[in-house]
Amino acid sequence: MNEPSGCPMGHGAAQPAPPAQLVQAAQPAQHHGAQLDFSADMAYGDYLHLDQVLEAQHPLSPAHDEMLFIVQHQTSELWMKLMLHELHAAIAHIARDELPAAFKMLARVSKIMEQLVHAWDVLATMTPPEYSAIRPWLAQSSGFQSWQYRCIEFSMGNKHAAMLQPHRHAPNRLAQVEAAWRAPSLYDEALRLMARRGLPVPASHTERDWTQAYSASPEVEAAWLVAYREPQKHWDLYQLGEELTDIEDAFRLWRFRHVTTVERVIGFKRGTGGTHGVSYLRKMLDVVLFPEIWSLRTAL
Repeated sequence: MNEPSGCPMGHGAAQPAPPAQLVQAAQPAQHHGAQLDFSADMAYGDYLHLDQVLEAQHPLSPAHDEMLFIVQHQTSELWMKLMLHELHAAIAHIARDELPAAFKMLARVSKIMEQLVHAWDVLATMTPPEYSAIRPWLAQSSGFQSWQYRCIEFSMGNKHAAMLQPHRHAPNRLAQVEAAWRAPSLYDEALRLMARRGLPVPASHTERDWTQAYSASPEVEAAWLVAYREPQKHWDLYQLGEELTDIEDAFRLWRFRHVTTVERVIGFKRGTGGTHGVSYLRKMLDVVLFPEIWSLRTAL
């Protein structure tokens, strides 16, 4: 006899599906060993604050390509943040005669420079009409005003008091840029280390006004030549010289890719920050940060 409607089903009858929330709760909290439930733990996005990072892109124009322009410059600023982190630590280690740690950090700086060089390849996909569509929205903003870039330049020894001016409107940033301007540069600390090791670096280059741009010296070149002519005897100073060479080599490539990308995208127009654009950037190619490291090669 058939069971009346509403009665319990027999053993052979199909069971009703459990509610979806019960199925979800019954599933394991791991997949191939990976944790899946982060309701009570810190997740990847939490650690990196990705919501804040990925919500920091705010195009002002209706142009599709403005997102490229923003992401390019924001990621460059992140790499520069890491570069300053490594540079400051390397300078401190050199000042304490702790060269192995400094070498690791300086090598990392060179690799960061490589990342910045390759970043120009992405921006170079922006054509002149695409840039022209967003340029009015940039107003007077320009990479020339990057306080982190200015700190890098100052930490490398390329110091000019006028470069403090673009940061006067932001006292907290000005304080950071001014601190880099007043501090001994990476090269200054390298020369002070050489003097402590007994190499003939003149006092004019170990105790000076650190706010002034570095000036090349035949005496400093002679001191470097001592290390380069007897590398086994002065191995760590010789290696320091080559680490500095790597950094400046990468820095030159960064500047070169900058100027060629700007010329490709805007030609010889003025920059949004008021500089002469390509003409100004080409002059920057002539800046030598560690001059004796390069000139000594002719004398070897």
